[in-house]
Amino acid sequence: MSHQKFEGERTLMRIHIGESDKWHGKPLHEAIVEMLRKEGFSGATVLRGVAGYGGSSVYHTDKILRLSQDLPIVLEVIESNERIEQILPRLDEMVGGGLITLEKVRVILYRPAKK
Repeated sequence: MSHQKFEGERTLMRIHIGESDKWHGKPLHEAIVEMLRKEGFSGATVLRGVAGYGGSSVYHTDKILRLSQDLPIVLEVIESNERIEQILPRLDEMVGGGLITLEKVRVILYRPAKK
């Protein structure tokens, strides 16, 4: 799959969820990345945090002695504002608890890896 020239003003979407969040039995972050890929988005990155808390104020950390981990996950996607807006209703269905933010960014380089 090839993508159009991808420079200039775009939108950065960050999706903050928990590691244990699911969508139809699958880890939520995997389901979101799969959906974005099927929709032809230029790329997505999943970042796993070492600690954090959300709306419940329950602190989650990667300390070895913890039996249950629900570490923070952040997905980052850069795409045109129009495409991001189109996908938001689907994300609203999928994300039961979390945070989605949008901000304008300026893309100065987007180059797929050479094969």
